[in-house]
Amino acid sequence: MKNNQIEDINTKHHFNSGVYAREMHIPKGYVVEGHKHKFDHMSILASGKVRVIVDQKETTHIAPCVLNIKAGQVHQILALQDSDWFCVHASDETEMSTLESILIEEA
Repeated sequence: MKNNQIEDINTKHHFNSGVYAREMHIPKGYVVEGHKHKFDHMSILASGKVRVIVDQKETTHIAPCVLNIKAGQVHQILALQDSDWFCVHASDETEMSTLESILIEEA
C-alpha cells in the first residue's frame, strides 16, 4: 500500500461562483493521508470503491455516493479500486497556497 500526497495522484482543481472542488484520481491501493479541515465539506465518490477512515472509524463506500465530512475530523481515504473522488468546499479563494491555509487545519 502506498501513501501519497494529494498532488501525486492526478489532482485537478475546479473553481466556480464560491465553490472549490478538488478532483483526484486515486489508483487502487493508494492512500490519501489523514488530514482535517477547518470547515465541514462534502466529498463525492464518482467512481470506484474506497475505505474511508474518519476519526479511526472505517466505512466502505461504492460509487456513486456523497459523504459529509465534519470540521476537525481526521479523515483518510484508501482506494480499494481505481477511484475518482471530489472534495467540495465553499470558498472564493483561487490561490492554492492561500486556499490550503484557509481549509486545512494544522495537526
